[in-house]
Amino acid sequence: MIQIDALPAFNDNYLWLLQDPATRQCAVVDPGDAAPVLRWLDTHPGWQLSDILITHHHHDHVGGVEQLKQATGARVFGPANEKIPARDIALKQGNTIEVLGQTFQVIEVPGHTLGHIAYYHADAEQPWLFCGDTLFAAGCGRLFEGTAEQMHDSLSRLAALPDATQVYCAHEYTLSNLRFAAAVEPDNADIAARIAQVSAWREQGIISLPSNLALERATNPFLRTAEPAVTKKVDEREAATQRTPGAVFASLRAWKDQF
Repeated sequence: MIQIDALPAFNDNYLWLLQDPATRQCAVVDPGDAAPVLRWLDTHPGWQLSDILITHHHHDHVGGVEQLKQATGARVFGPANEKIPARDIALKQGNTIEVLGQTFQVIEVPGHTLGHIAYYHADAEQPWLFCGDTLFAAGCGRLFEGTAEQMHDSLSRLAALPDATQVYCAHEYTLSNLRFAAAVEPDNADIAARIAQVSAWREQGIISLPSNLALERATNPFLRTAEPAVTKKVDEREAATQRTPGAVFASLRAWKDQF
């Protein structure tokens, strides 16, 4: 049974640590800082960091890779179409990898960056998705390199995964994302309930992740671009008629950038 824990880093990053108690091996996703991982290893004698999974090249996701590889000899997986430090295995759409005895599918999700990838572990009861800065709880990443069309397509493919898929994104942005979601859909009861729940968690110092795709489809405006209430709100703001979900997405992303 794999255990997954969040190691906080910087102001709001989470490094996801996957642990296999049977082998005492672990893997980490997007270690922008080596220190939290090295501290964990120091306080868990006998454990070995076997693998490092990278979703994209931004420094807060790769800054600790070289130090961790030097300290542990871990294999480094990362997107083929980006410059990833100390990468051993370059990954593209459709590749599969074995980490801690688990199979992960590689999904290319350009938008936030052009080469961004996600790692998906299919499981009948509780699939996992490590999606970096593409899909956030109640939000999505900014378009630093890709287009709105690319990001909308990427999110649409992630949204097609099973309802139970656990969404392990890389930042604690949930509450601010939900405030924007409430502005988009002020009458959405699911969003209101989620704001109350996440607010209570954060007041207690509890993280808001992982999310799941069923919840995201009900409360994340960037996955709801075909919903009449979302389209109507965007049309009202722009005094225009949005013809496609992709156009609605582009308008939402531009609005969120200034929100």
